Amino acid sequence: MSAQPLPTGTGRLTTHVLDTARGKPAAGLVIELVRIEGIDHHLIKTVSTNSDGRVDAPLLSGADLTRGVYELRFHAGDYLRSTGDDLPDPAFLDVIPIRFGIADTSAHYHVPLLISAYGYSTYRGS
Repeated sequence: MSAQPLPTGTGRLTTHVLDTARGKPAAGLVIELVRIEGIDHHLIKTVSTNSDGRVDAPLLSGADLTRGVYELRFHAGDYLRSTGDDLPDPAFLDVIPIRFGIADTSAHYHVPLLISAYGYSTYRGS
């Protein structure tokens, strides 16, 4: 029995950011989406989180969601400075890169980030 091909163009990539020190969404945080191909890094788009800590639309969806290695670069340092945090110079956390693979273009890949000035965590959400 051979494997059935996966449907293409039906999945999506989303994210959201929560500020765990404040217990609220991280609004206005800049995120870059990059595709990694060997040593080459291709910037796909730059977005900012809304008042709910989310972006207004999927980062990738449909035919734009292709198999490969991607990286989300969360500009946490700029966000934390904008909230009035007194960060050292340089800040302990500045740009947080999360590299992940997309293997199934029919799936929903949700990559959330939980941040504070001195730590972060992520997971594959739903």
